[in-house]
Amino acid sequence: MSALNFNIAANEPESLEELNAMLETSTAQQRVEWALANGPANAALSSSFGAQAAVMLHMLTQQQADIPVILIDTGYLFPETYRFADELQERLKLNLQVFRPLVSRAWMEARHGRLWEQGVVGIDQYNGLRKVEPMKRALKELGIGTWFTGLRRSQANSRRHTPVLQQRDGRLKVNPIVDWTDRDIWVYLKQHDLPYHPLWDEGYVSIGDFHTTSRWEPGMSAEDTRNFGLKRECGIHVEV
Repeated sequence: MSALNFNIAANEPESLEELNAMLETSTAQQRVEWALANGPANAALSSSFGAQAAVMLHMLTQQQADIPVILIDTGYLFPETYRFADELQERLKLNLQVFRPLVSRAWMEARHGRLWEQGVVGIDQYNGLRKVEPMKRALKELGIGTWFTGLRRSQANSRRHTPVLQQRDGRLKVNPIVDWTDRDIWVYLKQHDLPYHPLWDEGYVSIGDFHTTSRWEPGMSAEDTRNFGLKRECGIHVEV
């Protein structure tokens, strides 16, 4: 833990494993409170402004109103997502920090074609250019030491064993609602009168870029609705 320079009292556990064991039985709000008090300086929340986004945005700004909220604008988000981001920014007075790829849509497609239609290899290259690189740059430029996310174990098989805390490139990555169910999400939204993404009502259960996001159909898992069912992770929560 010394590599993360945590400000932990002498009587508190010092290993990441022990901290995760402690926080596993805590509420999401308690996890946020602990991380803001004990994690490395300069906290931020990343958000895709997807179906459940309002939960984490509300929960974090209740404890730190001016926390930077990082949105990676790939240039291919749904129009509804941009409008949803505007709505939540106005309602919650978000300190929104938008980062974009270094290469424009047109230039990328001129160089590489429609990468998302080129199988797993093309999707990986696309994600690297339009999601992973901007996220790495955002965390570095903002000097982020504690990174909050809305990851949940129930979202995908690849996330089933995600802990509350992770160590990533010298940062503390915090997943406060990692053990929440869909019901927990909707209960929180109702309790706090928060909106959900407008595309939810149209059958979209996982919302990313418009060209690689599909409506849910009977027999599909949420993972099947992203990237033509070829893969769930976009790389941000694997490579960053």
